[in-house]
Amino acid sequence: MNLDTERTARSGRGLRALFRRIRETDAGQALVEFALVLPVMLLMLFALVDFGRGFYSWLIVTNAAREGARVGATQKPLTDIQQRITDSASGIDTSDLTITVTNVQGPRGQPIVVDLSYDFTFVTPIGNILNLMSGGTLNAPTITSTASMRLE
Repeated sequence: MNLDTERTARSGRGLRALFRRIRETDAGQALVEFALVLPVMLLMLFALVDFGRGFYSWLIVTNAAREGARVGATQKPLTDIQQRITDSASGIDTSDLTITVTNVQGPRGQPIVVDLSYDFTFVTPIGNILNLMSGGTLNAPTITSTASMRLE
């Protein structure tokens, strides 16, 4: 036997011995169980992170709509209302925020209505995973909020 053949035979025996030891101990079982549980745990973690971000975004959008309606109720111009909304929504990407204000300069006692719509984007792969599971028909969720106050 030459040196290369002997080295290959020795490494093969060592590898077989390693696999035998793993099979005979609980370490191999724990490794397999961890490999089976890890994807589920990661999926739950991703869902938790994006759910938290979605709830936070909903709170921001709701408060921004309320702030915009409050400013609009004092007969301020549309630019002031939009500025207050974007200032209040500083925790989210305001480029994805759609602002609709109706009845800005109406008579006293009439309602001013502020509608906000925010296109939420996932930061974890959970959106891609859900999209694959639904056959590619899942769109990013849209968070909407409406606030109404009487003009002063």
